[in-house]
Formats: sequence, structure tokens, C-alpha cells
Amino acid sequence: MRRRSALILSLSALLVLTGCATGAGDDGAAPTSEPTASPSVETSGVDAAAEQQAQAWLDAAVVPPGAVRVADSPTSFHSYQGWPCRPVAELEGYWTLADSTVAGAANWLRENPTADLVSTAGGSPWEEDPNLDGVLVGYIPADESQQGIVYTVSKAESGVAIRAEVAALGASATCPSLAPGEMWGKPGQG
Repeated sequence: MRRRSALILSLSALLVLTGCATGAGDDGAAPTSEPTASPSVETSGVDAAAEQQAQAWLDAAVVPPGAVRVADSPTSFHSYQGWPCRPVAELEGYWTLADSTVAGAANWLRENPTADLVSTAGGSPWEEDPNLDGVLVGYIPADESQQGIVYTVSKAESGVAIRAEVAALGASATCPSLAPGEMWGKPGQG
């Protein structure tokens, strides 16, 4: 089990870091984020509508009960979501959640969608494993979309840290061409 978890995490991180190119809820949950965020990257050429959409998704972020919003990254996250299309408005938000496990927080996020977004998670919920140190949970507005929100849940000293990476495409956004037979992975999946 330990090897399988490490392999899954390693493959997920590799796919996310390579730009996601591959060969082939509870409606009563309330948003718990604050509307303060700063761009995580330069947003040159991004239109106001994309910036507003990214902020709206971040403002609507739904995180587990007891999570506390923090201004800066509370831990060193070992992966990031590569948003391949440009221009794109990007924002990040951070939370800490004491006395939680990675699997517990990730499964909660999986079962409680943000805004009107749909999950990119497939398969079974994550099993409790003390060696599980990070999980990605993605949400997009529609199938094959390269925008939305990806939560990264990572082990922290007294529980977990949660990062929300948000991206909204500009009206003129284009995605790089891929070789025949290749396609972009869904956000949060690699």
C-alpha cells in the first residue's frame, strides 16, 4: 500500500509538472474563504471578465469546516497546476486545517463542490494512509475545460494545509497545439 500511494503521488506530480499533456456534494455547504487574493503569476493581456471570474471562483471556495484562511502559503507544496492556455487570470488561496488527515480533507473537498463547477476526480475516495502526504482535487466549469479550481491538500505540522489554484481563461485564450493523438489532462488530474 505504501508503494502504491507513493507511486500515485509521484505520477500525479509528474503529470502536473509536465503541463498535463498526455497520450490519450453537499448543496448546504457555505463558502468559507475571504475575498482577498493576489495574482499568482503575471496576468498580462487578461481581460477584466477573466479576472472577475477567477476572483468569483476563489471567493466561492468551499473548504472543510474548521479550516482557517491564511495570507501566505503555510507549507511547501510539492506540485502545482500547470494551466496551459493563455492569457489566463490566476489566483491562489490558502487554508490550514488542524487535526485532519490528507485523505479526510481531500474526500471532504471531493464531496462538496465549489460554486457551479464539476469534479475531475474519478474512482473511489482516498483511503486513510499515514504515508499519504498530498492529494489534488480539481473542479472545472465543463468537460475538457482548462480553467477552474484545483485544491492541493498537503500534510502540515498539526493537520493539513490546503491551497486553491484558480484559473479563468481570457476571452482571447488559446491553448498550445499537441501532437496527433495527444490531449490535455483535466485540471487536478495531470
